[in-house]
Amino acid sequence: MLINGNDLLSVANANHFAVPAFNISDYAMFNGVIDISEEKNSPLIVAIHPDEVSHVGVDMIQAVRARAHRSSVPVVIHWDHGGSYEQILTAIQSGFTSVMIDKSMLPFDENVAMTKRVVEAAHVVGLSVEGELGTIGKTDNEAEDGAADIIYTDPDDAVRFVEQTGVDSLAIAIGTSHGIYPASMKPALKLDLLREIKAAVGIPLVLHGGSNNPDDEIGRSVKLGINKINISSDIKVAYHDKMREVLADTSLREPNSIQPPCIAAMKVVAAQKIDLFDAAGKAALY
Repeated sequence: MLINGNDLLSVANANHFAVPAFNISDYAMFNGVIDISEEKNSPLIVAIHPDEVSHVGVDMIQAVRARAHRSSVPVVIHWDHGGSYEQILTAIQSGFTSVMIDKSMLPFDENVAMTKRVVEAAHVVGLSVEGELGTIGKTDNEAEDGAADIIYTDPDDAVRFVEQTGVDSLAIAIGTSHGIYPASMKPALKLDLLREIKAAVGIPLVLHGGSNNPDDEIGRSVKLGINKINISSDIKVAYHDKMREVLADTSLREPNSIQPPCIAAMKVVAAQKIDLFDAAGKAALY
């Protein structure tokens, strides 16, 4: 069942769970995340950011849509970290059902202006919009873009941002970073800040940089109002580490010899996230 992000996350918000947004960068990964979501009866957000779109090509989205329509669980196809109005138009034209516009690095008023413009365009054609306020960190050059220093989301600013833009969901900064944390870096989420923001705005909240964080903090963030958690690095590490292991056998060359164990390894990680986010079985609510 293919739906938009607002229809998906409003249920999560009302029932206090988080939907995993798994970033995929090839069709095999997509098959893996949709299969494990069906096995766990969990709603799913298929997230693809511009770098991943440049790799897979927009033509693949029609195949993703076809599979999502046949799925036994609700599926959203989400353009992650849209960087421009033109990218959002590409997402609309390509068949995404949800978009994110990320202008969090700009001054507040400029972020509001661009986000509002995207909301106006996307809502006309039935797409939901995620905005971002505050900045997510970045751990390495393989991670998605982020700030050198985290700027935490201010609850009063969050209220103004939601009122002025009309976004359906809001990505907030409470201490996470994109990528895999080095040993010298210990993430710590400001859960009291999350509680304050949720009480102030009420709409579904999004946590970016969900990979490689302590499970107990992520689990508590769900209970405190996070309704969408982005997972990219964790599933890609599982997928590609297994692929390196499989390819040690240099006689292998066929995809059906190489990729199934990689997908299986990725599904183990994805299943753990689904359980941690309390999303297992929640497809029955739709």
